Amino acid sequence: MSSELLAPLDLAFWHLESAEHPMHLGALAVFDARPGCDGERIADLLAERAAAVRRLRMRVRGVWLPVGGAAWVAHQEFDVRRHVGLVRLPGDDFAAEAARVAAELMESPLERGLPPWRMYVLTGRDDGRTGAPFAVLVKLHHALADGMRAVAIGAGILDQAAEPRTRRGRPAPPKSWLPGPREVAGFARERVGEVARAVGIGASVVRAGRLELGTASALAADSSGTRRLATAVLEEDEVRRVRRASGGTANDVLLAVVAGGLRRWLLERGSPIPDARPRALVPVSRRRPGTPPGSGNKLSAYLLGLPVDEPDPAARLAAVRTAMERNKAAGPGRGAGAVALLADRLPPLAHRFGAPLAGGAARLLFDVLVTSVPLPRTGLSLGGCPLREVYPMAPLARGQSLAVALSTYGGRVHVGLVADGKAVPDVDRLARALGEELAELVNL
Repeated sequence: MSSELLAPLDLAFWHLESAEHPMHLGALAVFDARPGCDGERIADLLAERAAAVRRLRMRVRGVWLPVGGAAWVAHQEFDVRRHVGLVRLPGDDFAAEAARVAAELMESPLERGLPPWRMYVLTGRDDGRTGAPFAVLVKLHHALADGMRAVAIGAGILDQAAEPRTRRGRPAPPKSWLPGPREVAGFARERVGEVARAVGIGASVVRAGRLELGTASALAADSSGTRRLATAVLEEDEVRRVRRASGGTANDVLLAVVAGGLRRWLLERGSPIPDARPRALVPVSRRRPGTPPGSGNKLSAYLLGLPVDEPDPAARLAAVRTAMERNKAAGPGRGAGAVALLADRLPPLAHRFGAPLAGGAARLLFDVLVTSVPLPRTGLSLGGCPLREVYPMAPLARGQSLAVALSTYGGRVHVGLVADGKAVPDVDRLARALGEELAELVNL
């Protein structure tokens, strides 16, 4: 049987998962309603196109070598209908209902033994004129996709990719992986080299780690197993205007918006501003142009102390810009954010048995994930219905109550806030605070 070994970081994500802490990424894509774009038709279209994506037909299976490893193998009994669902939403407020249902669907882990993904068509009421509004919720296990791979997989089901794909020949099957004596000896040599490289990265992670848990109590919570989703939309032109006035990058501006939004939210809910700045883990893609989508997660990260203690928005932005410039000068192989690189250097058996410890140590490294997901600029559609908004969703680390994901599409930055439903029931207020913070930066 043809198979493909999971890359080390993919294996780490696979073993980090628990019932309370699912390790899947998500996206809620909202489309403009059009006559004829009914839910059943869209679900049929999704099923047809998803079945043609080879990566979506593969499941994870354990292997003998390397010890503790796993491989992607074709699922011989693959049934795409087990992965594509249709949910009809009640009520007249489609946006609110879609966010509520999407959050509930994000709570449960993906079923192991099957290809680790699900898609749901969420459809509202048809007003008889423009058709029923609909959205597509995509769940992909982090072992299956990092942000850029998720975009590549998601794009494969859209109209713009479907036609070219049908003209190409069948994709080449994955290489068969049956270890022989040379492969066994090669694994031994690789393990020795990787351990040596891991020592330097591990020392950097330990130096940057904290001996005590972070003090941002509003961002920390034991998992309740529930999720809430809130969304925000920021105008890209306004982000650029702030960047032109202040210098730095658009990403610096967005990180400052997150810091200011958190400060506003903490003050409004009566939570204390922490003495120590909460640490944001800011993922950095190591995927080079032309790297095939199936080549494993390619991630490192920077650590950023979010200046929520600074009352002046301009000073917050300056602090973020300075810290990010320092991060980039040091490179993504330094600091606690390099833990993803360390995972790439560890043998599979270490991931299998060390994942529970690693998951529990997340709060020693950072307090909140803030990630940006790159998207095509505009012009995507499904079944002839234009894509209007797309909100990325990141998984929650153990002991943390909030994850922030951003994507830019159609001249707007779409923000997806995933929160523990019990710890952060007011995540909608945080979403509004982000818009208020950007408005203040624009008016400086």
